[in-house]
Amino acid sequence: MGEVVVRFPPEASGYLHVGHAKAALLNQYYQRAFEGRLILRFDDTNPDKEKEDFEKVILEDVKMLEIHYDRLTFTSDYFDLLLQKCEELLRKNLAYVDDTEPELMKLQREQKQESANRNNTVERNLSLWQEMQQGTPLGLKCCVRAKISMEAANGCMRDPTLYRCKDMIHPRTGSRYRVYPTYDFACPIVDSVEDVTHALRTTEYHDRDEQYFWVLDALNLRKPHIYEYSRLNLMHTVLSKRKLTWFVDTGVVDGWDDPRMPTVRGVLRRGMTVEALRQFIAAQGSSRSVVMMDWDKLWAFNKKVVDPVAPRHVAVAEQSVPVTVRGLQAGTIRVAWHPKNASLGDHEVDIGPELLVDHVDANCMTVGSNVTFIGLGNLRIVEVHRDAHGVPVSVLAETNLEDRNYKNTLKVTWLCSKAQLVPCTCFFFDHIIRKAVLTRDDDFKQFVSKNTKLKVPMLGDPLMRKLRKGDIIQIQRKGYFVCDQPYDPDTIRHVGQPAPLVLFFVPDGSQSITTLPQVVQDFYQQNKLDAHHQGSNNSNSSPVRQGGGSVQVTAEEIGAKIKDVGNHVRDLKSKKADKATIDAAVSQLLKLKAEYKEASGTEWKPETAASASKLEKNKGAAAKEGGDAKVPNGSTSLQELSAKITDTGNRVRELKAKKAEKSAIDANVAELLRLKAEYKALSGTDWKPDAAPPPGKEATPKQGGERKKEQSPAKQDPLTGLSSRIQEVGNHVRELKSKKAEKPQIDAAVAELLKLKAEYKAASGKDWAPEGAPTKPDRKKAKTSPVKEVPKQKADDKEGSAPRDGPKKGDSTRSRGPQGRKLVRMVLSGDHKIGDDRILRRQRLLYPQAVGLRTLGEHKGLLGCPHQSHGSSELLLSYVRLRTSSGTGENARRGLCSRSGMGHAVGRQRVGRTHRHPPHERDRHVPGIRQVGAVAPRPPSATQPVVQRCAVGIQAPSTVPPHP
Repeated sequence: MGEVVVRFPPEASGYLHVGHAKAALLNQYYQRAFEGRLILRFDDTNPDKEKEDFEKVILEDVKMLEIHYDRLTFTSDYFDLLLQKCEELLRKNLAYVDDTEPELMKLQREQKQESANRNNTVERNLSLWQEMQQGTPLGLKCCVRAKISMEAANGCMRDPTLYRCKDMIHPRTGSRYRVYPTYDFACPIVDSVEDVTHALRTTEYHDRDEQYFWVLDALNLRKPHIYEYSRLNLMHTVLSKRKLTWFVDTGVVDGWDDPRMPTVRGVLRRGMTVEALRQFIAAQGSSRSVVMMDWDKLWAFNKKVVDPVAPRHVAVAEQSVPVTVRGLQAGTIRVAWHPKNASLGDHEVDIGPELLVDHVDANCMTVGSNVTFIGLGNLRIVEVHRDAHGVPVSVLAETNLEDRNYKNTLKVTWLCSKAQLVPCTCFFFDHIIRKAVLTRDDDFKQFVSKNTKLKVPMLGDPLMRKLRKGDIIQIQRKGYFVCDQPYDPDTIRHVGQPAPLVLFFVPDGSQSITTLPQVVQDFYQQNKLDAHHQGSNNSNSSPVRQGGGSVQVTAEEIGAKIKDVGNHVRDLKSKKADKATIDAAVSQLLKLKAEYKEASGTEWKPETAASASKLEKNKGAAAKEGGDAKVPNGSTSLQELSAKITDTGNRVRELKAKKAEKSAIDANVAELLRLKAEYKALSGTDWKPDAAPPPGKEATPKQGGERKKEQSPAKQDPLTGLSSRIQEVGNHVRELKSKKAEKPQIDAAVAELLKLKAEYKAASGKDWAPEGAPTKPDRKKAKTSPVKEVPKQKADDKEGSAPRDGPKKGDSTRSRGPQGRKLVRMVLSGDHKIGDDRILRRQRLLYPQAVGLRTLGEHKGLLGCPHQSHGSSELLLSYVRLRTSSGTGENARRGLCSRSGMGHAVGRQRVGRTHRHPPHERDRHVPGIRQVGAVAPRPPSATQPVVQRCAVGIQAPSTVPPHP
């Protein structure tokens, strides 16, 4: 404790956004957890981007996030040291000065070609280094590159740039320097010098970690620990500073603190609390899983923080409906600020003969019904006056406060018309990016929504005039709001009216909008429709074939997308990805299926899509040849294609394993997709590893256009290939488990194995079993099949599992019921011989069958056993099973605790030494069963009996009687 040093190094080139907030709060979390130190360091190594104004802004943002750093530093404080370290690398011939043009340098790095300057002498490099420091025309063309390896699989290690020459004024150092270090060179050196122990970086920097340590090794500096975490990705959001600047410059938003912006200022202004951000980041932790988060999850954390302390207020629409109440006198009543938090106290609420309610509430009122006015009581509706269009204009009611039956009544919020109501302007916001997840090829400007802010005037209760900027309240039945501008009556002398109270709607993480005013519901619904139409237009923008075949082509393309997204969903579920990510993928899948139905007129099914594709191809071939569609004699070409696909797939996997350059991987992936498309065009089905056409599957045409159908060996016996494939995958699963591989990898292999077995069963009508292994008998046939002799050494196992199967046809308990009951009583009371429990087992007369009971609970009162009063009938039954299968004493109790998954701590308690001790008294020593999960379950050993399950579960007694 106290030795951990972390740092948060923002670049002073813009406002902090929620991604920066995650980095800052995560570093602060470890600072507090280990009582360490936090360094706030401005990475000011790029003078053409940094501005002093942004430094002030970032310091303010850090303060808003309630982050207290121990030290404030600047990378520019170490410029002299960095110059010395760069010159040291040049003198060691571990770096060189290069004047290659930037575009050519980039091409050479991609093609792993060395620069012409790589073999410069040390003197030549130092001479050019001086030119760079002086800012001469020659020096401005040069940069310093590390001499690592141009053949490295990691592109970041192909002689990266360490220093570049820029004739610019630095915000802090002015014109003192003409050369500036890159972040990748300065960061490891400054981290080491400032005694940083743990450098937290996003997974985007993973490839650069190797370069980070190379710099430290080359300069013989102390190496901090690097810990990676995933960057924060949010739906409907872009976090690029360049893109966020575009929103501000084009007027899409009002500024960097606009509530629709993902900046720290924007989200806090919209009502996000720092504590909610902190809890959200802590819940994610330093996970390396890159997921796309929904904003709703973040707002749900915020609701948990806000709801317990947000005072309740009331507001109605500006155009409200008056309700005249007979018998209600003007006055005040006291109402709690919060229904579940008495510490907030209460306040006075004005009442009178005329109350105001929303139109939507007045429209639901019916004559003669009771309506509950929240905080006041029940009122009986006498009349509802409506205009010619059926819109309510006024309501007449009478008091019915004595009736306190509030069930099944309409609940409404209200205000007294004579109270000093506060004019409110409530703003509701929507996403400025319509599309949930933008791909690399998407132009974000094409998905910008202009109508994302709605202004709704309301009237609030008199106490709203006391709200201050940043206060978060709940307007009952309308949601949470944050005060952005307080009510200001002093503006009357300037503009003739008071400045209204400005409130921003705070989302609560719920998808439901039914509690919002109708105009707000229409606003959100319209935006959803616009986004859907835009998505449909984009998906339908594919080229259309001539001859009216556009619908079929579109459906075929959508079907291919459905398969891809479906596989993606299954992959996410097998990897146990975040729920928000899975939901987003599922919603995309459902949308594609709806589009397929609209295009094809039928529901999408895998076999339907495949048959439609084949039918279309055959129709096209028939129309082209003027006759019956002929199956192409292309089995040989299919085999060649399958072989090429396999080779290309192996090459892609090899490139990925070697972490090759992305361009090389993309080129091979593109080739793989092209080959698979050719295979599908020839065969009519997608390529699969086990679906490649076997040799000898050629179809040779006969005279007169007929074909001779030849059956390959695989076709004559289709189960052989499946069986061998199942054995291969099974061996693979066992190998993974023996090597203790990652769980997602094992789950994927197991899923493939189950799929193959299901295919085998569908083809053969029976479960798959290895050669020589007996298959599972059909339960229905088992009743009439002869009983098989059980080997003596396996008798216990067979007998132990007998009760699970239930009594067989010839084992009616009615004929042997008295004997069974007698033996069970003897076993339970302890007055039995050691062989009696064996008789019970061999005669299949364990507890339920012996006493003729069908359920575990029907033994109540049978033996006078106190267990039924403790809710432990299942525990008793399990104990009887143990007594009859493995004896009594320590081992039996340890087995009971083990099979219930509650650890083996109970087995160490003294439970008695005599057979005569009644079992229900021994069971009074079972309080340790309550300690669920306190001790890890002990695996069964040679000395510990394996207990067969005969109960649904083990229930601990609700009360434990004392030991006598």
